[in-house]
Amino acid sequence: MLQVNGKEVEVRCDVRATLLDLLRERLRLTGTKKGCNRGECGACTVHLDGRRVNACLVLAAGADGGEVTTVEGLARGEQLHPVQEAFIESDAFQCGFCTPGQIMSAVACIREGHTGSNEEIREWMSGNICRCSAYPQIAAAVASAAARDDV
Repeated sequence: MLQVNGKEVEVRCDVRATLLDLLRERLRLTGTKKGCNRGECGACTVHLDGRRVNACLVLAAGADGGEVTTVEGLARGEQLHPVQEAFIESDAFQCGFCTPGQIMSAVACIREGHTGSNEEIREWMSGNICRCSAYPQIAAAVASAAARDDV
């Protein structure tokens, strides 16, 4: 049993299944992307019990009893999360593959208080790779969202 995006779910899965596989294949929450599947790219970043984690490195069984938030769980109805809005306003994506992981990491980065400078944002977002090199726009989106009162 775990809570995913505010809803309690009970899913049986193979003991070897990762949280990423559980989210994508069993729960059909495909916003979380499978990139490298080795914890190197950050495309699968989700929040587990309030911390950002690479879902490809967490066994689903290890998340049992936990609270998971994916990119699908950030918006409130039709109202996007402020970080999602900032990514759109800053044009902080190109192909979009890394965007869900970038957004989840950005939310955590802001919550953790690591937005004091562009350099600090880049350091704390460094676990998320953008192959299109939209890093200036991503850092601008994080700074913009961090400056808002409603994050």
